[in-house]
Amino acid sequence: MTPHEASQQTEALCRLAPVIPVLIVSDVAHARRLAEALVRGGLPALEVTLRTPCALEAIAEMSAVEGGVVGAGTLLTAADVSAAKRAGALFGVSPGATPALLDACVA
Repeated sequence: MTPHEASQQTEALCRLAPVIPVLIVSDVAHARRLAEALVRGGLPALEVTLRTPCALEAIAEMSAVEGGVVGAGTLLTAADVSAAKRAGALFGVSPGATPALLDACVA
């Protein structure tokens, strides 16, 4: 993917809704219903932070919701990127960008 293509994808994601909710999911049992409600309410882009033990499970559950675009937040390491991708995250958010983190995203 070229930098221009990445910019286009980011712009398309940001145009899905006026805001992207940043979600801290502490109980995976609520993840799917939360995603369904947000998508139904016009907020299809959902960022799940990797701050809780069930965050990756929540991403997997929420990724199954039709019309939702789920990403992972607080990506700090290459392992975080890989785990989020395996869980179904379609985008990621990080407070910084190290060479290792960027290489993981490219991979």
